[in-house]
Amino acid sequence: MDEKFAKPDGQKDAKPKVSPSEFFRQVKVEANKVVWPTFPETRQTAIFVGLLMVMLALFFLGIDTIFGKIVQFLLSLA
Repeated sequence: MDEKFAKPDGQKDAKPKVSPSEFFRQVKVEANKVVWPTFPETRQTAIFVGLLMVMLALFFLGIDTIFGKIVQFLLSLA
């Protein structure tokens, strides 16, 4: 632990006790702050992820093919 944040004499942070009803009220307040994406945003993100996935798959297919050919060539020398 970083010395400048350490409590003197080994004291621990005392967290206040919260009743279950207060906890669920706080959860509800925080849940109301969540902003969900719109359908067009979700569609655009899904298309972007799909295209990126295809591009990366093709890239790694190419790299794997190249390395496979190199290994085959090296093994044919032996």
